[in-house]
Amino acid sequence: MAGNALPIRFTELLQLTQSGIDQKSIGFNSCTLESDHYVCVRQEGATPGSPEVIIIDLKNNNDIMKRPIKADSAIMHWNKQVIALKAQSRTLQIFDLAKKQKLKSNSMNEDVVFWKWYSPDSLGLVTDTSIYHWNVYDPQQVAPLKIFDRNANLNGCQIINYRVNEDEKWMAVVGITQREGRVVGQMQLYSKERGISQAIEAHAAAFGTLRLEGAPTDTRVFTFAVRSATSAKLHVVEIDHNPQNPVFAKKAVDVYFPAEAVNDFPVAMQVSQKYSVIYMVTKYGFIHLYDLETAVCIFMNRISSDTIFTTAPDSDSSGIIGVNRKGQVLSVTVDDNTIIPYLLQNPANGNLALRMASRAGLPGADQLYAQQFEQAFASGQYQEAAKLAANSPRGFLRTPQTTQRFQGLPAQGGGLTPHLQYFGILLDKGSLNRQESIELGRLVLSQHRKHLIEKWLGENKLECSEELGDAAQPYDAQLALQIYSKANVPNKVVAGLAATGQTEKILPYCQQTGYQPDFAQLIRHIVTTNPEKGSDFAIQLANNESGPLVDIERVVDVFQSQNLYQQATAFLLDALKNNLPEQGHLQTRLLEMNLINAPQVADAIMGNQMFTYYDKARISMLCENAGLFNRALENTEDTAVIKRIIVRTDKLDVNWLVDYFGRMSLEQSLDCLNEMLKVNIRQNLAAVVQIATKYSELLGPARLMDLFEKYRTAEGLYHYLGSIVNLSEDPEVIFKYVEAATATGNVTEVERICRDNNFYNPEKVKNFLKEARLTEQLPLIIVCDRFNFIHDLVLYLYQNQQFKSIEVYVQRVNPTRTPSVIGGLLDVDCEESIIKNLLQSVDPASIPINDLVSEVESRNRLKILLPFLETTLASGNQQQAVYNALAKIYIDSNNNPERFLKENDLYDPLVVGRYCEKRDPNLAYIAYRKGQNDLELINITNENGMYKAQARYLLERADPEIWAFVLNGNNIHRRSLIDQVISAAVPESTEPEKVSVAVKAFLDADLPAELIELLEKIILEPSPFSDNGSLQNLLMLTAAKADKGRLMDYIHQLSAYNGEEIANMCISVGLFEEAFEIFKKAENHTSATNVLVEYVVSIDRAQEYAERVELPEVWSKVAKAQLDGLRIGDAIESYIRAEDPTNHVEVIDIATHAGKDEELVKYLRMARKTQREPAIDTALAFCYARLDQLTELEDFLHASNVADIEASGDKAYAEGYHQAAKIFYSSISNWAKLATTLVHLEDYQAAVECARKANSVKVWRQVNEACVAKKEFRLAQICGLNLIVHAEELQDLVRQYERNGYFHELISLLEAGLGLERAHMGMFTELGIALSKFHPERTMEHLKLFWSRINIPKMIRACEEAHLWPELIFLYCHYDEWDNAALAMIERAADAWEHHSFKDIVVKVANLEIYYKSLSFYREQQPSLLTDLLQALTARIDVNRVVKLFQKSDDLPLIKPFLLNVQAQNKRTVNDAINDLLIEEEDYKTLRDSVENYDNYDAVNLASRLEMHELVFFRQIAANIYRKNKRWEKSISLSKQDKLFKDAIETAAMSGKSDVVEELLRYFVDIGSRECYVGMLYACYDLIRLPTVLELSWRHRLHDFSMPFLINYMSQQSLTIEGLEKDNEERKAREAKTQKEEDNKPILGGSRLMLTQGGSGSMGTPYPQTNGITPQPTGYRAF
Repeated sequence: MAGNALPIRFTELLQLTQSGIDQKSIGFNSCTLESDHYVCVRQEGATPGSPEVIIIDLKNNNDIMKRPIKADSAIMHWNKQVIALKAQSRTLQIFDLAKKQKLKSNSMNEDVVFWKWYSPDSLGLVTDTSIYHWNVYDPQQVAPLKIFDRNANLNGCQIINYRVNEDEKWMAVVGITQREGRVVGQMQLYSKERGISQAIEAHAAAFGTLRLEGAPTDTRVFTFAVRSATSAKLHVVEIDHNPQNPVFAKKAVDVYFPAEAVNDFPVAMQVSQKYSVIYMVTKYGFIHLYDLETAVCIFMNRISSDTIFTTAPDSDSSGIIGVNRKGQVLSVTVDDNTIIPYLLQNPANGNLALRMASRAGLPGADQLYAQQFEQAFASGQYQEAAKLAANSPRGFLRTPQTTQRFQGLPAQGGGLTPHLQYFGILLDKGSLNRQESIELGRLVLSQHRKHLIEKWLGENKLECSEELGDAAQPYDAQLALQIYSKANVPNKVVAGLAATGQTEKILPYCQQTGYQPDFAQLIRHIVTTNPEKGSDFAIQLANNESGPLVDIERVVDVFQSQNLYQQATAFLLDALKNNLPEQGHLQTRLLEMNLINAPQVADAIMGNQMFTYYDKARISMLCENAGLFNRALENTEDTAVIKRIIVRTDKLDVNWLVDYFGRMSLEQSLDCLNEMLKVNIRQNLAAVVQIATKYSELLGPARLMDLFEKYRTAEGLYHYLGSIVNLSEDPEVIFKYVEAATATGNVTEVERICRDNNFYNPEKVKNFLKEARLTEQLPLIIVCDRFNFIHDLVLYLYQNQQFKSIEVYVQRVNPTRTPSVIGGLLDVDCEESIIKNLLQSVDPASIPINDLVSEVESRNRLKILLPFLETTLASGNQQQAVYNALAKIYIDSNNNPERFLKENDLYDPLVVGRYCEKRDPNLAYIAYRKGQNDLELINITNENGMYKAQARYLLERADPEIWAFVLNGNNIHRRSLIDQVISAAVPESTEPEKVSVAVKAFLDADLPAELIELLEKIILEPSPFSDNGSLQNLLMLTAAKADKGRLMDYIHQLSAYNGEEIANMCISVGLFEEAFEIFKKAENHTSATNVLVEYVVSIDRAQEYAERVELPEVWSKVAKAQLDGLRIGDAIESYIRAEDPTNHVEVIDIATHAGKDEELVKYLRMARKTQREPAIDTALAFCYARLDQLTELEDFLHASNVADIEASGDKAYAEGYHQAAKIFYSSISNWAKLATTLVHLEDYQAAVECARKANSVKVWRQVNEACVAKKEFRLAQICGLNLIVHAEELQDLVRQYERNGYFHELISLLEAGLGLERAHMGMFTELGIALSKFHPERTMEHLKLFWSRINIPKMIRACEEAHLWPELIFLYCHYDEWDNAALAMIERAADAWEHHSFKDIVVKVANLEIYYKSLSFYREQQPSLLTDLLQALTARIDVNRVVKLFQKSDDLPLIKPFLLNVQAQNKRTVNDAINDLLIEEEDYKTLRDSVENYDNYDAVNLASRLEMHELVFFRQIAANIYRKNKRWEKSISLSKQDKLFKDAIETAAMSGKSDVVEELLRYFVDIGSRECYVGMLYACYDLIRLPTVLELSWRHRLHDFSMPFLINYMSQQSLTIEGLEKDNEERKAREAKTQKEEDNKPILGGSRLMLTQGGSGSMGTPYPQTNGITPQPTGYRAF
């Protein structure tokens, strides 16, 4: 049956629609497949406007990953989670989804029309003009690189593929276009090396490689397929020919296309490198398989009824994967088990089958290969036999036996021996196996050609083994090491690495392989030859991640035993780097070793602070002895030791010593500092100061100051405090520093502290400085100046007659303190001359005059400053304080102060005014007025009743804020002030602006009565403001708000006011008559009419006013008011008198709703005289229609007009004026609406004619509904035929007929429509549905005729509802729903089952479960046909499951033919089932063949069942089974039981065990069967011991029967002894020759090269070492 099976495996990997993919998104532009890892689909998301990209991982259980990405195209990397996105045809971005980062982005200069991954790291981009390559992972390639230009033959083509060969030297761009009714393929083939392109007509193309027979390298080929107008061809041509290879002849073969596939053409090609097979897929879903070398067609079949629009090779290049329009992800690959038998069915494909089996290692041709090999070997064609063995599938002929057969053959014609030829062919073919590698290696090494071994190892031609390494060891240790490593022989690899000095590789190798050697012994071995390598290796072992692999102490012992202290140190430093407590003794040992031998090294080790667990007391002592005092201090806590060492500051680094004190306790530190000062204060003072400075905060300044004072060292105290005084906030510290600085004579430092420091006690420092009586008083002056001890300072200096110091203070230190100094001098009754002289000596600009005046004024001595102030003025000083002081002096002395205050502008009016308030209010008023000190002036005038002066100031000031302040209701002086303003200030003023400010202030203060009084004063009485329009407006506005009775008089008396503004104001406050009077006085008739209409609301008065003035615009206003008041007739009459059609829209609307059609006609006729507006003509026409004046309507429509006739007709139709509507529609030939109107007029025939003229779906529908309602079926059918050609109308039409029960009329209508040119799928479908409902007997006939034009899913639902099962199955079959067809046939077997049809259907189903359902169905319903069904399903079903299915129902005999047919698969379930059946049937012959040919069964269980069988034949089979499974005793026991002695002897011989043989031999002797005894001696000769035979012969007198055995045994023994004697003699001769050569060799020197003589030298006498260890250089020398 294997020969009948398909040569391919066809699998549906995934159905995209079942994974949430929209059917509309499955297409060439939105669904991409770059490899067999990922399917990438772009589609609209769950919410509109939210696109997303869906990625399905085919290698990860179809895992779905969704990303909200908006892009034109998205393609996934072959095998990584890297996606390439294209937006707006030019913007390219590459993202790594796993790492969530962007790899690259670029914006192209032209649109990218096609792109794809052509390699794991690069993209190919095709634009309208060029082709680019872009390496995504190359950081140097920022933008795509242009490769070549597009050829002209691709213009106008849709690019569907881009291919690049493996070395990127050849590229092919494939496109298609529509020409002459067919799809034409165009291809551009480009050679990168030559830089040229070739235009070729092709639909699909691919690159591939193959190895021709006898070729040393692969041949690169290019294959493409084309279907032209006249033929279809597949071409295979060679590219980049290698001269070493045979020439590949160009192949061109015809491609077969079925007759029904007229428009089919190739769409994709992939080359399988594994099988050298070309997969070609066509548009109609056909798959073609061609041999790449010969272009022979292997297989062709249809795999998809839908177009496969994208394909890709699978990951191991064995098959092809693709996606079709239906969303199926399909995989096709060669079936390894069936392809060869399939090819061998055709004798012409024999060679092809052999080549493919050899190339891919496929089963099926083994027997043929073996026959050809034996024939070639027998005929002496050894080279041909060698080729056959080398090329045998899976190497089944490459056995040691084959090698042995070639080994002994002689050379032919003086050439290579067949043995070497065989190996040469194997090497050309590929790699050798283990036995072949050993055999060839020994042969080549014996010829000293190790370079061949190295070459073959580099090419992976040899399989490495320990035997091969042993063979290479004598010739090249490095080569042997390489072989041992590849062969995984760890002990020899480690030994080889050590011997060759590659110690760094030993540990990684051991970790990799899990091998554990004796590392300590290995280190000892390495150290003796290379100490540095030994040290490095020991460190490597100690640093192992999982813990040290050697005992550290043992390693140190190894190094110390050979005085390798440097290596021991390096090892311990690395081994102890983790600083563990348990390694303390080793740390001590390391430091001790180096302190004795190399103190500098020990110092460096301790300086790195690597170790903390060593014996510190011991190490401290050794450090002190070695002169490392700092290390000694670091490692001791003994106070006595510390004091002994620490006083030696000349031997200690000061910085280190300072840091060391940081580790000590407070008391210990103070003790040590005391000791250092006590022992040698001169030597240690500087160090003590540094230590005290750094640890001042910890030790406490008080303690340290006490310590320095204890030893009376002011210098030490000064230097210590000097380092902390700038940072300290302790007053005592600062005071001590001042004392120390004073004691050491550092007056400058005292001055600095007094000036800059902010934390000392000023009182204490002042007193100290006064007591110190320094020659320089500047520090004291600074302290008193800073802390305001001026009086104390002045008193101290005055008492000590240090007038010069006072001058220095006010002149140089702080002139701003002059006022305080003067005050102090005045307090001590100093002479005025001294004070005046002191003032004259100071720069006036630096003296705060205000403070000076205040100091002197407070002591009533102000006049003393007059000379100083006048001098200050004379010097040009313009300070305001000077003038203030002079003003005060002039006021007090009454020295013409009024003049000074008025003329001088430099004094402060506020200060001087306040000074004058109690002395002279008029002077204060002058000062405040000059300085515009408003509040102060108001207060002083209010207090002293100076209202007139205040009123004049306010009017002059003209400040609204001040006016608001004085006019505030809370001001008790307001009335007095207003009287003065009205009576005096305003009449005196001639400035309108300032008067306006005053008026506005009254207005803002809400004083209407006072304001009217003011305005009447300046307007009604003769004044400059009488004709001021603004003031008249203000007067009228105020009167309108406060005193409305006066307003009418003002209207008639005044004339300069703004009439419109005042009238609008009157309207706003409800004075409509006053407003009317103002407009009337101004002859503004329109506004006057508007007041009557809008505010007085008297249409009659407005009409009277209009009749009086007789103006059109007035009549228009009146008409609008009448219209708003629904006095429609009067309004129309007024509009006519005004001849105003401008408001025609509103007039038409209101009149129409009121039914005033006759009046409206008059208005519209008037309007048409001046305006031609569509609204006017339309309204006039509709008025005729409503008044039923049809004659006038027709005349109007025939005359010139701009009416919207269609809208009028629609309105007439809507309101039921159908006759008028008919006139409207007829006048504009609107057949559609006319037809609808005629339906309402019940003129159906005319309606149909109009509908035909209109040819509108809507009209046809309306007329059809009317005709159906009136049962005018003939006319309805005419309308229906025009409706059903529109698919969207069909459903409603069908429902209308069905709802009314007109089933036959519906069927007649649909049948009549089938012959229409525009008949579509919906019509055929709806007819089928109607027939299934109302004429089911006609349904099948209809389906058979028109199934291709029916919507099959919809028809399927109809058939299910109508229970038309044959029809349902028919539809399933034609819709390729084979699964549903099979299930329906099973479920409705009584109505729909037919065996041949079911068998044809079931083999096409995709759901494998249906196979087993069908088997269950046949078992229950049609058991006689079960075998036939199984024969059809054999290649598709799981045989094990079938067996279990029938075992469960105990129906295995039904499928016995099937089981025998599939037993060739050698499956346990099948074998067990067959064996059970054969046992049951007692068919021992067939059972014996079964157990011998098929070994996959439970042997022990079967044998145990058979050994109890009553028939001896079955027990014999049981014995054979036991023998086959090496259960020799059981087998022999059964044979003996049934006296089958021949079987027993054969079993014993096959066992190869002497004890089994001897037991059976003794059994035959015991039963007296001498024939069997002799047979045993012959059959088991090699397994029988001589003593056993002699014993049995002697005891049972069987000498005659045993003699042949004894003779043969003695002869063989004699030959063996002779051979041993000969070998012994030859060995002795070789040993004697070797000994003689050794005796003749020189003891020293000899012929060896110096480079290889080892450590012998010419210097010194080589004394033997007593300990057997050669001294090694250590890097240290003795002192």
